[in-house]
Amino acid sequence: MVSRSTSSVSVEVGGRSLTLSNLDKLLYPEAGFTKAQVIDYYARIGPVMLPHLAGRALTRVRVPDGVGGQQFFEKRCPGHRPAWVRIGGAQDNCVADDPATLVWLANLAALELHTLQSTVERPHHALGVVFDFDPGPPATIVDCSRIALELRGLLDVWGIRAVVKTSGGKGLHAFIPLHGADRTPDETKAFALAVGQLLEKRHPTSVLVDMTREKRTGKVFVDWSQNDPHKTTIAPYSMRALPRPTVSTPLRWSEVEVCAESGDPESLRFETDAVLARVEELGDLYADALTVEQDLPS
Repeated sequence: MVSRSTSSVSVEVGGRSLTLSNLDKLLYPEAGFTKAQVIDYYARIGPVMLPHLAGRALTRVRVPDGVGGQQFFEKRCPGHRPAWVRIGGAQDNCVADDPATLVWLANLAALELHTLQSTVERPHHALGVVFDFDPGPPATIVDCSRIALELRGLLDVWGIRAVVKTSGGKGLHAFIPLHGADRTPDETKAFALAVGQLLEKRHPTSVLVDMTREKRTGKVFVDWSQNDPHKTTIAPYSMRALPRPTVSTPLRWSEVEVCAESGDPESLRFETDAVLARVEELGDLYADALTVEQDLPS
C-alpha cells in the first residue's frame, strides 16, 4: 500500500501501481459483500484463474451500483485504461494476462468475466468444445448433473476427457479441451449440436437442443451455440452478478455424481470463501482445460 484516503487506496500489484476506489460500497447488499471483498477475491484467485484468461478477449458484466442496480455487458476496453492493460480481439477487448489487470477490472466492478473459446492470436482455432447445461425451472442443477454424467459416459466410449464446472448460477458447463488438434468453431459447434441431439433422442422428455425458450420448461437445454466464434462463456473462477457472491466453480466429476444421486442442488453452490478454500486444498480442478491434447472422433 502506497497511500490512503477516505475514498481511495493506492496499491502496487505485480509491480503496477493503481488506485482502488469506493472500497466500502456494497456490491452484494444481501450478503453484505463489499467492493473491497470482490477485489480481494480476484487478487487471491488470480494465480489459478489467470491461465484460463490468458490471451482471451474478455466480455465483462459491470455492476457499478451493486447487484440489484444497473448492470451491463461491456466488450470494448475503456479508453481510460492504464497503458499497461493489453487489448485484443475484434472489438478491442481487455485481455487479462497479469494480476494487475484482474484487480483493475475488479475495481471497475466487473463482477463477471466471459471468454470466447479462442485466443486473440488465433480467433479461428477452437481451444475446445463447451456444453452449457441450462435447466428450465422446475428443473435444477440436479437434472443438469444427470445429463452431464450421460455426456461423460459418451465421451468415455470415445476416449475423450472433459472437465466440469458450475456456471455459478443454476447450471453446469462441461468442456472438452482440444490442444494439439486443429478444429474451427464451426466444427466444434457442429459436434456439440450432434451430441446434444443424441442426448435429446435418448431423453426426449428431459433434454432439449431447440433454442426456443418457451419449450425449456422442466427440461435441460444443452446450449451447443456457446461454441459459436462470437459467443462467450463465463470463465472458471468468475463471480456472478447474482444476489449472493457465487462463483463458476470447477468440480470433480465425483461431486457431480453426488449431486445427481442426492438430489440436492445446494451441494454444487459455492461462494468466494469456499472457492478459495477449495483451491488451497485441491488446486485447479480445471487445469486439464489448459493442457490435454486430444481430438474429436470422426
